[in-house]
Amino acid sequence: MTEAPKASGILAVPNVSEGRDAELIERLESAFAKGSAVLDRHSDATHNRTVFSLVPNDGRAAETLASGAREAIATIDLSNYEGEHPHIGALDVAPVIYLRPESREAARAQALETAGEIGELGVPVFLYGELASVPERRERAYFRSGGPSALAARMERRELESDFGPSAPHSTAGATLVTARPPLAAFNMEFEGMTLTQAKAVAAALRESGGGRPGVRAIALSLSDHRTQISTNVHDPVAIPLAEVVARARDLADAHAGVIRCAEIVGLVPRAALEQFPADVPIPGFERAHGVIEERLEALTRDGA
Repeated sequence: MTEAPKASGILAVPNVSEGRDAELIERLESAFAKGSAVLDRHSDATHNRTVFSLVPNDGRAAETLASGAREAIATIDLSNYEGEHPHIGALDVAPVIYLRPESREAARAQALETAGEIGELGVPVFLYGELASVPERRERAYFRSGGPSALAARMERRELESDFGPSAPHSTAGATLVTARPPLAAFNMEFEGMTLTQAKAVAAALRESGGGRPGVRAIALSLSDHRTQISTNVHDPVAIPLAEVVARARDLADAHAGVIRCAEIVGLVPRAALEQFPADVPIPGFERAHGVIEERLEALTRDGA
């Protein structure tokens, strides 16, 4: 029986800009799996994005993230990219997650090592979140505004300098964002009855910058069949469970006659994020045994015992 990774309180959750090519996604998973156990893989064709949730062996997140970075650089060409998710890189985001406060410093050290290794592969790396060098760099949107072409222009004008790696984006792989952070919830809601303009107004009011709950980020997307999606990141889903996000989104959508039909959880979430989640909002394909961090780690330990 396979030996379970030693508990370290650290996960890695790389996001790659590919969610459609099944063969390529398998290759990326195999690369990230070198030095880690794969807890979850979530691919979305509309966003054209895949999120992997990994348990690095002995907490060595830099090793597994660098392995996946090499494959992403070799196989993903952003010049051919089509998808709805904001991005700047093939390996777009490479966060190291600490599950408890005592693992924070180890996660930060692994994140900085990751940044250095990716930079050595010829991809500029920007530190965001709690590793940002200045406050304006804390948000991913600061780097993603305008997309890869805008990032390249800002770097060429020396308005924006990388923390690691070259001073210009990689010709096909762009740039990568790296941080250390606690778990967040990537949570999407699908609506009927709203135009994209109306959904954007709801998203604007839902996010922290528009008066919403702290740590909530939100964008609106158009789906097929007259449906819209509000895609959110909830930075502290323990303090702000997803039930609160649903309730606020419903109140805002009511003004536009919008109705929430279902929800989606991307990757894994802490158990507390699902407290009092409304029974009338289905999450197709989601099972707590597979989608909750604590339960997946407990199962991994049992299976490797």
